[in-house]
Amino acid sequence: MNWIAYSLSALLLISSLLIIVLVLLHKGKGGGLSDLFGGGVSSSLGGSSIAERNLDRITYALLMVWVGCIVALGLILKHVT
Repeated sequence: MNWIAYSLSALLLISSLLIIVLVLLHKGKGGGLSDLFGGGVSSSLGGSSIAERNLDRITYALLMVWVGCIVALGLILKHVT
């Protein structure tokens, strides 16, 4: 049971860091870090909405993994103690 908690904790840490990066890459209203990585240049292109939609989907999927890790860790730690 202990290795499952450690694995979920590692997955939670990795998914947390990836969510932070993905949220910062989203197109902002006033620029920000998304412009630093070329978001401002690609906003004039026609295909930028597809890229933004895919970024949204990846972020939501990763958010579901993050929430699942939190719920699973809570259940595991509740039954262990």
